[in-house]
Amino acid sequence: MANFPLFITASYEGYMVCVASVQNNTVIQPTVSERHHLRVVDPVNGAEVVVQSGSVEFYEGKPLSLRCNITKGNHVSYQWLVDGKPLPLSPLHNQTQELFIDSMVPQDSGEYTCVATNQLNFTKIYSSRSTAKVIKVKELVSEPDLLFLVLKERDGTYFALVTCQSLKGTPPITFSLYSRSEFISTETVDERFARFSIPVVLDLHMGFLQCQAENGDRVVYGQWTAMHVVSVGGAVTMHYDTDVGENFSIVGLRFYCSVERGTFPQYRWFLNGTVLEGRGDFYWVENQPEQSILLLSVGRSSAGTYHCDVSNSFDGTTVISSEERYIDKEVLNHLPTMVVAVVFGCFLFLVTLVTTCCFIGLLYRKRQCLVEKSTLDLKLGLEMHNIMVSDEDEGFLGHPCIMVAEDDNEVDEEEYMEDEGMVRAARIIDSDQEEVESTDEWLQLQQELKKTLEDEIPEKSF
Repeated sequence: MANFPLFITASYEGYMVCVASVQNNTVIQPTVSERHHLRVVDPVNGAEVVVQSGSVEFYEGKPLSLRCNITKGNHVSYQWLVDGKPLPLSPLHNQTQELFIDSMVPQDSGEYTCVATNQLNFTKIYSSRSTAKVIKVKELVSEPDLLFLVLKERDGTYFALVTCQSLKGTPPITFSLYSRSEFISTETVDERFARFSIPVVLDLHMGFLQCQAENGDRVVYGQWTAMHVVSVGGAVTMHYDTDVGENFSIVGLRFYCSVERGTFPQYRWFLNGTVLEGRGDFYWVENQPEQSILLLSVGRSSAGTYHCDVSNSFDGTTVISSEERYIDKEVLNHLPTMVVAVVFGCFLFLVTLVTTCCFIGLLYRKRQCLVEKSTLDLKLGLEMHNIMVSDEDEGFLGHPCIMVAEDDNEVDEEEYMEDEGMVRAARIIDSDQEEVESTDEWLQLQQELKKTLEDEIPEKSF
């Protein structure tokens, strides 16, 4: 048995065996023990973040590559932190000793830290935390919008204050202003907007303007905007809508004021000659680019004469007024005479129409009854005539065999013929009424019956 005291270093890590042999005797073969793995843990220390991708400031879309270097230590595991919080596991984040993110966005900006850790027999843990490395991802500029405002100089001339503005982008940003034919101006600012001043002639189309924005390696262009400033002019119209409350009474009004033309109109509301601005006890003014709206609560305090004025926002010398309109709660809720007349006229018309229809129906019914009665009389006469003619042809007219006696009571031949004619006429009437559908057909039938009687009676009279 032998003991070997050693000063362990990291180089001793590996598999170790013990070999026993007889000294100075080669006949006896040495024996070898089983292998034992020796794991040497060197406490980690000196963690540091190194940016392998270059600068710590760059624009979005670029990759980020970081490495966590240590001065000593083995069997080390690594964890990455952003602003003190663990970086979420993601297929886009390859987290080992190196951290790689393929495409950075502004939200990935922050302080990046790595923590290196190793442990001995699950009982002793060593760790080393690096200092934070600040990574800033800059935002690319978005397409700029062009806005302009017209102002008046002391000498009476006008100029436009043109604003080029982007909603996104990390300053500094370089803005440039172009017309269709030439470059106008450029300016680099630490804001997301820049202003340019150009002269303006009213009511003259001065072409089109465009803004250009640049930061980093990206250049974007805005839409072309017409530079045409029109003075206010034409008619000023004012109308209103009503808000109805309980009992169908008007409780509120919405006045609208607009001008026929004008690029920068300025509206003002008046009540009995007093300007209404902003928000008051019973009103609220809301100005929009194309019109102005006055919200009004109907009551005693709001009664009076209203009108609106329109002028150029950059020059108040030209003022156009609308027509005046008197507003009162009682007047608004009073039913107009014209409405009453229209309603009463409609009611009277309906009554007259119903009465006329009833009267015409009665006349038509009476006429139809007369036609039916006349037709019935003609039918009966025709049937009687046919019976008499038929009996004469067959030799029965006035023949004694027609007489029928029962219990020594004789039946008169004429009564018998009349009864039989009545039955046949009734059958004919029932059949004819199902076939004839209109009064005109009944009248036509009446004429045909008369003609038949006139032709046959002279020939076969007895």
